[in-house]
Amino acid sequence: MLRGDKIAEADLTDWRKLAQGLHARYVVDDFAAGARFVAAVGEAGDALGHHPRVSIGKGYVDFKLVSDDAIYRDDEGTEHVVEWVTQQDVDLARRITEVAADHQLTSDPGSVSHIELGLDTADSAAIAPVWAALLTGSAEAQGRGTPSDEIRDATARVPNLWFGDADEHETAGRRFHIEVYVAPEVAEQRVAAAVAAGGTVVDDSNAPSHTVIADQDGNKGIVCVDVSAAKKS
Repeated sequence: MLRGDKIAEADLTDWRKLAQGLHARYVVDDFAAGARFVAAVGEAGDALGHHPRVSIGKGYVDFKLVSDDAIYRDDEGTEHVVEWVTQQDVDLARRITEVAADHQLTSDPGSVSHIELGLDTADSAAIAPVWAALLTGSAEAQGRGTPSDEIRDATARVPNLWFGDADEHETAGRRFHIEVYVAPEVAEQRVAAAVAAGGTVVDDSNAPSHTVIADQDGNKGIVCVDVSAAKKS
């Protein structure tokens, strides 16, 4: 797995690191142009033996690059196979940028985003199987691509669900929150827009990495930025 500083050094101008993966959006004139672009990216991926996740719609093509066989070493030196960015993702990202230039397409890196769910609990091992079944229908989703109990669907049908810490004696209440990963250059704007719409910043002590926003009912969302992987100006 590549740490944030190595990703930043790669200087992938079209791409932004959000959560576990690299994300890019390219602007296309129509669906047919997007399909031709995706086909060319598929050929590039065949040559490298690695492929992105793709979403295509009116006026855009979105890519996510992540490796499912990255190696993470914890503080004790134990190795875990995890989903994360590796060199093969960086290499394919560069190649996709070249393909986009060949197709005369422009990127819109500030528009990429990624949603994850957070649930605070004192015993993730106990409740994770319930959520794996509800969200994906498969017990294999628990701990997939992570050394924790996080729920990740292999086909990305639903957002990842990760578990935060909560005191076992804490009174049950609002324990779910939404995490919105955005590009570094739009984080301040996203926070400002939420505040202008009636939200309140309840914790910006870790900004810009994490800015906690509450709505009028007290429900919380977090604007997240991976500052470690952002290019230093």
